[in-house]
Amino acid sequence: MTVLADVAALSTRLREGTRAEHTQAESEGFVERLLSGGLDVAAYADLAAQQLAVYTALEQASERMRQDERGAALVFDELTRVPAIERDLAHLHGAGWRDVVRVLPATERYVARLDAVGGDVACYAAHAYTRYLGDLSGGQVIQRMMQRHYGMGAAGLEFYDFPEIPKAKPFKDVYRERLDGLDLDDTEVELAVSEAQEAFRLNRAMFVELGVAHP
Repeated sequence: MTVLADVAALSTRLREGTRAEHTQAESEGFVERLLSGGLDVAAYADLAAQQLAVYTALEQASERMRQDERGAALVFDELTRVPAIERDLAHLHGAGWRDVVRVLPATERYVARLDAVGGDVACYAAHAYTRYLGDLSGGQVIQRMMQRHYGMGAAGLEFYDFPEIPKAKPFKDVYRERLDGLDLDDTEVELAVSEAQEAFRLNRAMFVELGVAHP
């Protein structure tokens, strides 16, 4: 008989269990230089290209989750990011953007991981939590810093706009409630935390390679 974990604690377990990895990713040199105005719009455009690859894989996993009895609760159309990133890249590079963007090796590894585990509800929850709640929180800071330091307007930064989510906090509260209601067993909860840690490590590796490309 499977013993259920304290499901109400899942969102807390994810937050607490990834604190160190989250801090390491946020403090990566590329991120700090970008947000302090030490790089340029081309560096942000390169970041956006990596985001497109990652979110394409994540949102393909979301489509698979729609068929999962539990995982479907975590799929929100309001969170879809790929069309916005594509518009950003079209603004940043022009109509031929698909011919000029590149995907870094670390991003390819991130995408491969999402492709490999995205059909598992615990792993999907880990990656979706890591990406989307981050977009609704720290992502808003990135948008403001890009506007402040690089003179960017709304165009090129649509990735950080959620027109169907006018207030982030109530939505994040609902999302955490859905996480806590997934009925994951003990093994799945541990897997979710471990996979969220891996998601942050993959994200950090992507930042490291972006830092090399934009010293």
